[in-house]
Amino acid sequence: MMRKQQSFIIVLVLWLIIVSVIMILAQRVDLEIFFVLGMIGMLVIVQLMQSDYVEPDYIKYFSYLITVGTVMFGIMIALKILNIIGWEIVLW
Repeated sequence: MMRKQQSFIIVLVLWLIIVSVIMILAQRVDLEIFFVLGMIGMLVIVQLMQSDYVEPDYIKYFSYLITVGTVMFGIMIALKILNIIGWEIVLW
């Protein structure tokens, strides 16, 4: 029987493959959209994995990963807003 950790990885990889195939078929490959859809998929999968009464240790690590992803998403949104306003910030 598979553990929840293994099923999480399998489902997330399948989700990212589906997103990649759809982006390639639509001829619209964009890393920002891929990142956002990957984060949404990860948030949904982690939410479905959580139980009401017991919190395994690996859920704590997923919450750290989600926090980092949320901060990166916020930075992407801030950069998009600054780009719309007309200000340009060069990060690299």
